[in-house]
This record gives sequence, structure tokens and C-alpha cells, in this order.
Amino acid sequence: MNRLILISALLGASGLAACDRPAAVITVPAAPAPAPAPVAVPGPAGPPGATGAKGVEGNKGETGKPAEGTTVIVTPPPPAAPAN
Repeated sequence: MNRLILISALLGASGLAACDRPAAVITVPAAPAPAPAPVAVPGPAGPPGATGAKGVEGNKGETGKPAEGTTVIVTPPPPAAPAN
């Protein structure tokens, strides 16, 4: 009889210890949304402006004469013949 009471007490205690109590739910109120930023609305298009002046012509090179610039064009070497 003593064993039965002891065993039932241990089973009862372990059964109660295994139960989970639901955690308290704390709801935090949401922060108020900020006011929307003002949006710029384009107005009607105005009259077209005057056309600009024509640009200055660049230097023209002469045929057969190298240019005055410092541009160097490097051509790649021809591919080497495969070694057998």
C-alpha cells in the first residue's frame, strides 16, 4: 500500500511537471505610421527653347601622315605554331 501511494505520487508529480503552461502573450501597440512625404507634381511643359550654336570642328588628319596625338595602337602578335 505504501508503494502504491509513493508510485502514484511520483507519477502525478512527473505528470504535472511535464505540462507546459502557456506563456503570457504581451501585445505591443504598433507605432503610428509617419505622415506621407509631399510629392512634387510636374507642371505643364513650357515653350521650347532656342537651338544652340554648332560645335567646333576637330583637326582633320592628312592621308599618309601620322596624327599629332599620342595614341598608340598595339596589335597582338601572330599566334605561335603548335609544337609537335
